Amino acid sequence: MDLGLKDRVYVVTGGTRGLGNAAARELVADGAKVVVTGRDEKGVADAAAGLGPNAVGVAVDNADPDAPARLIAAARERFGGFDGILVSVGGPPAGFVADNTDEQWQAAFESVFLGAVRLARAAAAELPEGGVIGFVLSGSVYEPIPGLTISNGLRPGLAGFAKSLADELGPRGIRVVGVLPSRIDTDRVRELDAMSADPQATRTENESRIPLRRYGTPEEFGRVAAFLMSPGASYLTGIMVPVDGGMRHGF
Repeated sequence: MDLGLKDRVYVVTGGTRGLGNAAARELVADGAKVVVTGRDEKGVADAAAGLGPNAVGVAVDNADPDAPARLIAAARERFGGFDGILVSVGGPPAGFVADNTDEQWQAAFESVFLGAVRLARAAAAELPEGGVIGFVLSGSVYEPIPGLTISNGLRPGLAGFAKSLADELGPRGIRVVGVLPSRIDTDRVRELDAMSADPQATRTENESRIPLRRYGTPEEFGRVAAFLMSPGASYLTGIMVPVDGGMRHGF
């Protein structure tokens, strides 16, 4: 199936590792051109080099108010266009209600929530008809995850923002989608498992609650994200798509 990604230009934030990088790899593999971001200069350069000539890296923090303009300008200057943005950020600090400080909440809000809102607003002002704004969120949008209180607080709000944005931008032919990973086998998830006394037992227990009885691979997540960002998904907007092996038990 031709997804129509050839020569389309996307910004992928948090694209140096994990889920953002997995999505960027699948976009490039199907012919798209990407601007990938991260906070570390060397990490960004290495990620862009690994993606090949159809990728360029920009070191920037999502929380930086100047980030949106810089990234859209980079897409246009390097590749001559701008067709969409996939907003992915690293997970906020783990912890229960009593563990997380005001400073952690504030930093996470600036990066995970307000940074994403700024990027989406800037993209909405610049995208043509057929453009797309995607958010990498979390299964915590629907079901709180024990020990991830900050994520449980911020991700559902961002999903609500995405839904409002989809309603507002739909008449202009611009789509807004969300992708909800659960236990995908990334460094982040392995780090969370490692916080327990027995990481392997924790993983085994988590897998037992997944109907497919395994963690997902980054490639499996990336393919779903690339499809949702592509013209192949042209009649999908305002939706949140779980990529979780069936872990969410509601409809």
